[in-house]
Amino acid sequence: MSYQISHLAALEAESIHIIREAVAEAERPVLLFSGGKDSALLLRLAAKAFYPARLPFPVMHVDTGHNFPEVIRFRDDTIAELGATLVVASVQEAIDQGRVSERAGGGSRNWLQIEPLLRAIEENRFDVVFGGARRDEEKARAKERVFSFRDEFGQWDPKNQRPELWAVYNGRHNNGEHIRVFPLSNWTEMDVWQYIARDGIELPSIYFAHRRKVFARDGLLMAESDYIDRAEHEEVFEETVRFRTVGDMSCTGGFASTASTVEEIIAEVAASRITERGASRADDRTAEMAMEDRKREGYF
Repeated sequence: MSYQISHLAALEAESIHIIREAVAEAERPVLLFSGGKDSALLLRLAAKAFYPARLPFPVMHVDTGHNFPEVIRFRDDTIAELGATLVVASVQEAIDQGRVSERAGGGSRNWLQIEPLLRAIEENRFDVVFGGARRDEEKARAKERVFSFRDEFGQWDPKNQRPELWAVYNGRHNNGEHIRVFPLSNWTEMDVWQYIARDGIELPSIYFAHRRKVFARDGLLMAESDYIDRAEHEEVFEETVRFRTVGDMSCTGGFASTASTVEEIIAEVAASRITERGASRADDRTAEMAMEDRKREGYF
């Protein structure tokens, strides 16, 4: 008699295995949590990996200071419900202390997250950092190993990574170095949404269609915000929109949509021929540094 598990069950089992393997080799792990769908899924998998015990590590948010307020509320509610410890690495604090500088005219703070992230890792002596990146998101992320080595400067060298034959992971590192671990590497956007539907995972309200004041920029509908300077021709209007990703308000665009349930979003994703970052992230289109360069410097 043969036994076959579902595609989602296989992905779940693989991710939980990766999380447990990493924690077994780590002294001070931490899980990055943006409040987005991927990090919400990752947090659910981590909770399952150690249930009924509490999470054996803290959760860290790299806060740009330009977040959607709905996402910050979701972050705080989720952490409180889990009873987890939250570490906040603040971009605004780094700016105020002169450790990083914004570009003239403001703009996206996403690339400014590198310094606060690496500083928090060093100060807290985190040696394993869980992230929710997936290989299908972007070509630089497709190069990542599941266990991705970072040197003493927190930097990534795609040519200096370890083989992972037969799902054998090597987490060895010296003091000051750390490992980024990506348990969702083999998931797709569709897998994520199907699992969210299956498990009933809560998400920030911006993922679902809602009325909002927006303006058009570069093919995206940007949320009206004090964080974004508009040109004279960028007129504000109200539209029913949703967002496919969660990021800095100054670089995360939405699009017109009536998908207000997870099932409707799954149908919408199935019909889309544009990646979620391609459809939503202005910083990927106009960034000072390409994603691979940002990752080399220590980005997620």
